Amino acid sequence: MHYDVIIVGGGAAGFFTAINISERHSKLRIAIVERGKEVLSKVRISGGGRCNVTHACFDPRELVQFYPRGAKELLGPFHQFCCGDTIAWFEKYGVELKIEEDGRMFPITDSSQTIIDCFLQATAKFKIDVLQGVSVQGVYQSDNGWKLDTTKENMTCTELVFTTGSNPKIGELMRDLGHRLVEPVPSLFTFNIKDKRIKDLMGVSTAAHIKVKGTKLEATGPLLITHWGMSGPGILRLSAWGARILAEKKYQFHILVNWLPQFEKEELFDVLKELKQEHAKKIVLKRGLFDFPMRLWERLVVAAGISETITWADLTNKQMQALIMQLQEGDYQVNGKSTFKEEFVTAGGIDLRDVNFKTMESKVCSHLYFAGEILNIDAITGGFNFQNAWTTGFLAAQAIASKF
Repeated sequence: MHYDVIIVGGGAAGFFTAINISERHSKLRIAIVERGKEVLSKVRISGGGRCNVTHACFDPRELVQFYPRGAKELLGPFHQFCCGDTIAWFEKYGVELKIEEDGRMFPITDSSQTIIDCFLQATAKFKIDVLQGVSVQGVYQSDNGWKLDTTKENMTCTELVFTTGSNPKIGELMRDLGHRLVEPVPSLFTFNIKDKRIKDLMGVSTAAHIKVKGTKLEATGPLLITHWGMSGPGILRLSAWGARILAEKKYQFHILVNWLPQFEKEELFDVLKELKQEHAKKIVLKRGLFDFPMRLWERLVVAAGISETITWADLTNKQMQALIMQLQEGDYQVNGKSTFKEEFVTAGGIDLRDVNFKTMESKVCSHLYFAGEILNIDAITGGFNFQNAWTTGFLAAQAIASKF
């Protein structure tokens, strides 16, 4: 079977690339080839099933700061297709997006099915073939274009696009074609921590500053205690920026948690002294700070060596310093990580030096393009990984369409 364009990978980048090519050349024969039984599976579960489409960050120079890998390379592309263009593109297809307080953007329906339906309706409209359960086994370039050996049939095409994410098999095929590969490691993951200070506190969440001991890695953001340890935007941000360093440590390391990053040490000491005066007769364990989570406060008070009967009046300066240590420099041992399998994001992929970021075409093989997470590009949570998919897919589509 011959096509003008074959896109390998039935995810966000693959569909977006195919549709954008068809918008410019509706008569081209285009196929999306997906090895799984379902397409757009990551779109379906993204954002807890709501699909975090993009982020309300409209300045490319600000936007690139959310990408631990790929920031420099994406600056130019973001000037061509940025978050505002994403909003306009989906509006054109009848999908309205809304902005949440933290800047994340979702369809107003709060359902990822809205995005899936948008893509499936567009591929049907443009008569794009969506081939599921078809795995690519070999890729060969000839004078006439490309030949693909698959588990179903052999296919040929003039222009070829890979949007397969971190598929190891495809990575090997790209290496065989002469591309350099940066070995993939997990990028967004939570920390496995067994510590009596947080045991059975799942669901407790508060703003925190987290630092990986012995490194320069640090991040600030909401921290969520889970049954396996710690999660939340602050932890995920740290895991993204520290993906390679933490992989080298085999996910065995210590973190220092500042549960009250809004206070300097001296300032916090003064706050505790005020509490000592105002609540002299009250038990320290039962009278915490402002809106600080009470269950966590109780654990940290005990960890500071303050007994359950001590009142604020009886609290010594030494005990206050011990409490400040627990509140602002708590040392927690991390033993491993947990990843959300369906939302798996990796650092690694096609070496960015092998790609022309004006067209997303390979510098190694002509008529071969890349978009999305197959590239050594990844971002923190918040819609940024999808924006990479939309932008790189758009540029690849533009370049391919110009050849026909």
